[in-house]
Amino acid sequence: MRHAERHRSGVIGWLRAAVLGANDGIVSTASLLVGIAASGTDRQTLVVAGVAALVAGAAAMAAGEYVSVASQADTERADLERESEELASDPEAEQGELAAIYVGRGLAPDLAVEVARQLTAHDGLAAHARDELGLSDQLAARPMQAALASAASFAAGAGWPLLVLLLAPRASLTGWLVAGSLVGLAVLGVLAAHMGRAGRIRSAVRILAWGAAAMGLTAAAGAVLPA
Repeated sequence: MRHAERHRSGVIGWLRAAVLGANDGIVSTASLLVGIAASGTDRQTLVVAGVAALVAGAAAMAAGEYVSVASQADTERADLERESEELASDPEAEQGELAAIYVGRGLAPDLAVEVARQLTAHDGLAAHARDELGLSDQLAARPMQAALASAASFAAGAGWPLLVLLLAPRASLTGWLVAGSLVGLAVLGVLAAHMGRAGRIRSAVRILAWGAAAMGLTAAAGAVLPA
């Protein structure tokens, strides 16, 4: 019988990358724009800087996420290759290793040996990957998926403060950028908490605090370094 329940662990990889990308997109772009706006720069210069930040940030997020997750995938692949060699060279020892794992999880020794024997006969490498290494198809590293999710979410996040910039009154660009970006961060925090079934208020407060701190620092730097 198929397991009908749905859990969030299967999407944790791309969800983490997407939330991280969107958060970085909003915070880094908004902070940059707030810092430049505080120096008295005109709107056209701000738009150019914002677009450049969006493109550069999305590319950097994609590259960084790909390299990071690809390294994880290489490690997982090497571990699986080693397990495959050990299964081929000494299957009895590997079966005993599985049995010991199951005993440690609470099975009676005789039952653990039988479970290990049957799982090894069915797919020994999959059993070791899951129960010894903690690897599974749902949680496997996927570099390209993570890179694309990071780049797309960063661009989406960075696009929000740019939209606020284009719509904000000329006389109060900095205030509108800060307020609009904080609203975007709050929405992102609530959305991420909802998708991950976590506490919404805590998530929103956490992301708002860090976003406000980043924009405050860049605004201070822009204020003391006029254009």
